Amino acid sequence: MTHYEERLERDLSLIREKLSGLAESVATALELACRALFTSDEKLAHQVVLGDLPINRASRDLDKTCHRFFAVHLPSAGHLRFVSAVMRVNLELERIGDYAGTICKESTQIGHRPNQAIGPDLEQMATASRAILSQALQDFQEGNAEQARLNADKGREVTRGFERVFKALVEEEGRLPAAELLYYLVVFTRFCRVVDQARNICEETVFAITGEPKAPKSYQILFLDEGNSTLGPMAEAIARKHFPNSGVYSSAARQAAETLDPNLGSFLESRGISSNDLAPTALDPAADLSGFHVIVSLQGTVRSYVETIPYQTIALEWEVDGTPTSDGGATTEELEHLYRALVHQVEDLMATMHGDEVPPT
Repeated sequence: MTHYEERLERDLSLIREKLSGLAESVATALELACRALFTSDEKLAHQVVLGDLPINRASRDLDKTCHRFFAVHLPSAGHLRFVSAVMRVNLELERIGDYAGTICKESTQIGHRPNQAIGPDLEQMATASRAILSQALQDFQEGNAEQARLNADKGREVTRGFERVFKALVEEEGRLPAAELLYYLVVFTRFCRVVDQARNICEETVFAITGEPKAPKSYQILFLDEGNSTLGPMAEAIARKHFPNSGVYSSAARQAAETLDPNLGSFLESRGISSNDLAPTALDPAADLSGFHVIVSLQGTVRSYVETIPYQTIALEWEVDGTPTSDGGATTEELEHLYRALVHQVEDLMATMHGDEVPPT
């Protein structure tokens, strides 16, 4: 091994060592934050908050070490990817350290152990968050891209399960003081963010090992309207046509019509949009909507269709004028008016969500 290669390996080992130390400190801070929360240990909570200062210093030191590595070695290929990924993981760990401190601050404001109505669910959430983070860090340090992919998928499922905890918190409204409920909601969001950051670490593992960049996110979008005979199916068809790789689209109605507008199919076909899979669909009142990233109401408010909007779901209400009311079906002019309005709003939505990363059709 040449002198340069020895220096390169020594500097890489130093980066790995510093990252490992930071990861251990952050994981410990999160563990202690959970203990302080569930045992109402105010002394421990303050120790964790104070301990965030050394974590921040270690994070800054690792950042400087990575920049120094770039300046000295001008790395390429695998080494460049690895150190670039370390810098992003460093940022994610620093944020998780902040989350641990926030959990402790909220814990001291609560002043007692969580009650039986929310404590067990919140504790399961804490355990799941820490497990996802621990596995993500292990995968990065071991360079296990395949396991990192699996863990990222698991993190997505875990986050969906957090909806139950959110519902339990909402049900405590009126039984808990408003300020205390707010403290719990802050804690809830921090555990959600821990999982989000852990999934980011999984993606950095895949990038560092394989060179595969983070794939543009695919969003689940639900369009709602009154009868699902015209507006909803048209919005769904437009999104599928123009943004097929950007999301999964569906539509539903409060009370579904028996058939689609008789003129909708031919209108869409004339614009090169298939209508074969479209059919009026009724919204199931008992359906779990937590898998949808966005719910768009095309007629009225989202809450007029959905009693409880899932915690991580964005609810939008679009102004769409000129909705046809004739039993004989909409005219070509009416459909053209709706089409232009919906195309514009669908394009704006996808541009906001994806920016320049919209996957090619």
